[in-house]
Amino acid sequence: MQKLARSPVGESGAVTPPPNPPSLPPLYASHKKIYPKAARGRFRRIKWALTTALLALFLILPWLRWDRGAGVPDQAVLLDLDAQRFYLFAVELWPQHIYYFTGAMILAAIGLFLATALAGRVWCGYSCPQTVWTDLYVWVEERIEGDRGARIRLDNGPRDARWLARKAAKHAVWLLIALATGATAIFYFVDAPGYARDLARLEPSTLASGWMLFMAACTYAMAGFMREQMCVYVCPWPRIQAALLDEESLVVTYQDWRGEGRAPLRKDQGWEARKSTGLGDCIDCNACVHVCPTGIDIRDGIQMDCISCGLCIDACNDVMARIGRPGDLIRYDTQSAQAAKAAARKPEPYRLVRPRTIVYTLLMVVVSGVMAWSLALKPASGLSVLRDRAPLYVALSGGELQNSYTVKIANMTRQPQAYRLTLSGIAGAVLNGAGVNGAEGAELELTAAPDTVQTYRVHVRVPRSAVAAVSTPITFTLTNTAEGGVQTAATVFLGP
Repeated sequence: MQKLARSPVGESGAVTPPPNPPSLPPLYASHKKIYPKAARGRFRRIKWALTTALLALFLILPWLRWDRGAGVPDQAVLLDLDAQRFYLFAVELWPQHIYYFTGAMILAAIGLFLATALAGRVWCGYSCPQTVWTDLYVWVEERIEGDRGARIRLDNGPRDARWLARKAAKHAVWLLIALATGATAIFYFVDAPGYARDLARLEPSTLASGWMLFMAACTYAMAGFMREQMCVYVCPWPRIQAALLDEESLVVTYQDWRGEGRAPLRKDQGWEARKSTGLGDCIDCNACVHVCPTGIDIRDGIQMDCISCGLCIDACNDVMARIGRPGDLIRYDTQSAQAAKAAARKPEPYRLVRPRTIVYTLLMVVVSGVMAWSLALKPASGLSVLRDRAPLYVALSGGELQNSYTVKIANMTRQPQAYRLTLSGIAGAVLNGAGVNGAEGAELELTAAPDTVQTYRVHVRVPRSAVAAVSTPITFTLTNTAEGGVQTAATVFLGP
């Protein structure tokens, strides 16, 4: 039997409490606001160019027109939920084409895998909507409140009229951007000019207005307040990217073999004397930390929080130029090249083509080819058949068995179409179309109006002798009598 530990007893007979256990770090730490400093350089210019292009594309795309004929929306990109249609320039997709959306998501995922394998989190640093809108919000903040130091002093200073005026102006502009973002997002789901007129008249629909305000609130919260927390805590991609990187991936790296040890630069100390004391090119100015949108120190090595934006490279190169040292102390490089340089060996050239990039590229080519081939051969009609669940079957007085089905014909053209419906898989089947002028026989003549889904009630009668099992597989075949297109739908015929 396990013995319980006894507390020590003092001379007076009082129980002495055990010593306090070692203190543990807190499980919760409050968030520390990051004040990114404005960077200037090549990668900052690339980011601004991409930010401008992506924002312009987002704002302009709903206003582009595409003539599809009379009675059809002419908006180039429109996800029409009411009509259950998705228009993308010359492509029109119905709910039956959901697999195209699946293919597009697969293609996007593989593209993201390829980009990460080649150059780390460049998608996160340059093209992610969270990054694009955060850059825009930070730019507004800089214009109104000043650069990093001024913003810190403003937040730590008195809450006076100057503080209130600057904060109010900043949040007013943020809210305008958020509302413009929310309205533009809704433009992709409704007629953009029509809804814009409704907004101007203050007569928008309740549903659209609710979604617009929801999108605006998300933009305002995520780009204005959460910022790097979305990239570090909410987004799952930082935890996935480690499996996609290898030693040949280009990532933002600090050349510690050249920069260590760190020490501030003294005016009375030349570089040769500095080197002789074991000091490196890094003068520990923290410029790379001050410009980082996620607040990390790249000198600590590759980190999950790094979004590969390259702003630390611009900041460090600016400092190196001012102190007369070579640039690229921080740079895009591979881990294998850094290891070779640290060992005073000549690094191998960057290998763009390697097994994982080949696999990702081939997958993208295959998926793109399948989607293009499928779009080129996309049928102009669709067929779906649903068998009635109750009753399972009906025994007729003439000795036949009957099953009933709901047949839906999707006519995806702008003209009325005529079809022929036949059945295979069971002998002696007779089709009866309810409401089809009493039609009955081995086949049915059906029609469908333009751009609609026509629904028919079809009864199938079979001699009892032809039913050899409880469930017999059968196939409905729909043939376009004018164009010859064929659609099939498999189901079963149930018997006793």
